[in-house]
Amino acid sequence: MQKITPFLWFNNNVAEATDFYIAAFKNAAIVEKRDIGGGQIQSATISIGGSEIILFDGGPMFTFNPSISFFVNRNLPEEIDQLWSVFSEGGKVLMPLNKYPFSEKYGWLQDKFGVSWQFNLAAGDENVAPFLLFVNDQQHGKAEEAIDFYTSLFQHSSVVGKTYYAVGQGGEEGTIKHGIFKLDGLAFKTTDSSMPYAFAFNPAFSLFVNCQTQEEVDHFWNGFLDNGGTKSSCGWLQDKFGVSWQIVPEALGRLMNDRDRAKSKRVLDAMLKMDKIDISALQRAYDGK
Repeated sequence: MQKITPFLWFNNNVAEATDFYIAAFKNAAIVEKRDIGGGQIQSATISIGGSEIILFDGGPMFTFNPSISFFVNRNLPEEIDQLWSVFSEGGKVLMPLNKYPFSEKYGWLQDKFGVSWQFNLAAGDENVAPFLLFVNDQQHGKAEEAIDFYTSLFQHSSVVGKTYYAVGQGGEEGTIKHGIFKLDGLAFKTTDSSMPYAFAFNPAFSLFVNCQTQEEVDHFWNGFLDNGGTKSSCGWLQDKFGVSWQIVPEALGRLMNDRDRAKSKRVLDAMLKMDKIDISALQRAYDGK
């Protein structure tokens, strides 16, 4: 599993969404899935061009909105046309597929599940990058602060580039027009927008951080909370910008997926009582101590 993995919260339709995305992208594959019987899938991890995404069936608690989308670069116009045709069916167009000052061919939509996608014709890497949109009074103007904070918290990270709005370019002068950064190899894009969008970051689209040790868990958990974040339960938190993260040790999945159901249930019961995940406490529960 990659270090940071986009985590999508679906409402009892992960199996349908998994099939849809695998069929839509020619370079997609299922990495793993958890079948809970009766043809139902609790979760699936898929790969699109080498970038992994986790799909999870959590019910109606959270609803997708365009505050975080996937930015998809493709080299050929016909690939953009094909993806747009598939994803727009049953979806909602946010910006029509067209020529814009910044792109020969670009479009932005929500698919039929509510997940947002930006399709862009551009030469170079055909990657799939999470795109963070900083809007409204709480987040607008904070994209640069977020870039600098995230790249300071994660090792093997870098700022690829920042451009700023100038006078007359449709945004507030000096705020981020286009930002690109990498966190442990995963590319992110971001922008500030002064448009009056009626949405904000929420846990429907979170970022799953795979940790190997308790020291790593503590580093990220404390790093977010000590800088204005808000803790939730079971390893979840929201950072000071409202973006949701899951700080999860590899041991949790390994112990919870044990074939001994009594052991795995003890681990689950212990985890449900935690805010920050404690690996030692999980192991004690597994051992029945």
